[in-house]
Amino acid sequence: MATTVLRVRLIGGDRMDLTYDDPAISDQDALLDHIIATLAQDAGALRTRHGERLVVLYGRGVAAIEVAPRGAVV
Repeated sequence: MATTVLRVRLIGGDRMDLTYDDPAISDQDALLDHIIATLAQDAGALRTRHGERLVVLYGRGVAAIEVAPRGAVV
């Protein structure tokens, strides 16, 4: 299972660090390709986590995504 931490910049200017994982994907690069492809769709949405909270991230509200080898830079 591949897991990554994304720093997401929203259109309104706010930033959030979210964790995304997918048990069906084991490769980090494939996971990132999946994230980009999903958010590029008109109705693209990802179920992510912010701490213990479930956050649904909709592609239409995302301005940018940052990914570092060990997660977002804090």
